[in-house]
Amino acid sequence: MWSYILKRILLMIPTLIGVLTLTFVVIQFVPGGPVEQAVHDLRRGQSEGGGGGFGLRTHTGVDAQQVEQLKKLYGFDKPPLQRYVLMLGKFARFDLGESYFRHQSVWSLIVSKLPVSISIGLWTFFITYLISVPLGIAKAVKNGSKFDVATSLIVLVGFAIPGFVLGVLLLVLFGGGSFWQLFPLRNLTSDNWATLSLGGKILDYLWHITLPVTASVVGSFAIITMLTKNAFLDEIRKQYVLTARAKGLSERRVLWKHVFRNALLPLIVGFPAAFIGAFFTGSLLIETLFSLDGLGLLSYESVVRRDYPVVLGTLYLFTLIGLATKLISDLCYVWVDPRIQFEQLER
Repeated sequence: MWSYILKRILLMIPTLIGVLTLTFVVIQFVPGGPVEQAVHDLRRGQSEGGGGGFGLRTHTGVDAQQVEQLKKLYGFDKPPLQRYVLMLGKFARFDLGESYFRHQSVWSLIVSKLPVSISIGLWTFFITYLISVPLGIAKAVKNGSKFDVATSLIVLVGFAIPGFVLGVLLLVLFGGGSFWQLFPLRNLTSDNWATLSLGGKILDYLWHITLPVTASVVGSFAIITMLTKNAFLDEIRKQYVLTARAKGLSERRVLWKHVFRNALLPLIVGFPAAFIGAFFTGSLLIETLFSLDGLGLLSYESVVRRDYPVVLGTLYLFTLIGLATKLISDLCYVWVDPRIQFEQLER
């Protein structure tokens, strides 16, 4: 086991380096970098503050010395290869650097945005599994019935509707768009949240997350529901189920004692990936749409502003989390199902 884990950890290193290298190379050819952004801000500030009467704009130039100072400030006075090596050295020490425009460390930015993404992700994960797993079991037991067909149609329609489209529809209907203003449009809590009672805080929090969580959850039902159904159907058709029925065991005992344990293996081993994925999948559009200041919105704004330390730092961290989650998922296969050996995973 330990040799397999060591091999997987060693394989993470070239994967991480490959992702960072590709991103770093692409960044070198993207127009409008941080220096250009800063020069644009300086020119805009000068034009707004130095204009004369009748809307005239003057002093819009930025001299070469200021440009060189900006390059030195952002580290672009060094050649690309040297900046690349310095970046890898920092990341090896888990030093993600500092934001160009927010004047904070990337770590502090990520930590400050985590509560929003964790709130949406946890609710999305738990609600999806609490509804999809029982629904998938019921569909497998009643396979081919009207209930099975009707629920399949509902979950597939939900899967076909993108989360951001559903979010827009929810805002129009219930967020004060054209119909009713039943739910707030931004933030996870109200401005007076600190003054509310414990029960009031809970209700206020649930009131704020209803629309974004609904938009995130609906599209996730289909995958888990159909996976659960197919896993149960596959187990129900196996020989040991026929043998258990032939021995006179009740259908309820066969289903819950034998089929249930084996059919849930694919879902259990997928928990780590689903749990982590719930924090980041679709978070960009949902957080932007509902004005939630989380990791998705941070990533989007960093790309727009060309805030490269934030872009590379979050990419490095998310890639590392993704690789670690994949390793944990593979280990879960072995821990949950003794029939699988580490030698088989290495092939």
